[in-house]
Amino acid sequence: MIITSSGLPYPAITAELCKGCGRCVSACPKGVLLISDNVNNMGYRVAEYIGDGCTGCAICFYNCPEPFAIEVYKEGEA
Repeated sequence: MIITSSGLPYPAITAELCKGCGRCVSACPKGVLLISDNVNNMGYRVAEYIGDGCTGCAICFYNCPEPFAIEVYKEGEA
């Protein structure tokens, strides 16, 4: 797995796999995800990480119905 230079956890959302259902946004206990105004090639407004505050709990990952649309990278994982 990838670690940011800061070593902080973060969700990586693959925009082309996201269908903008909002389940990850609703499930995030820290409220660090949102449905953006950015549209993918399929015409869906995609989920986006606001860039700060992720704890690496992966609740977004487990609530996402699209396989491989979200990956959560945590500190110390490689």
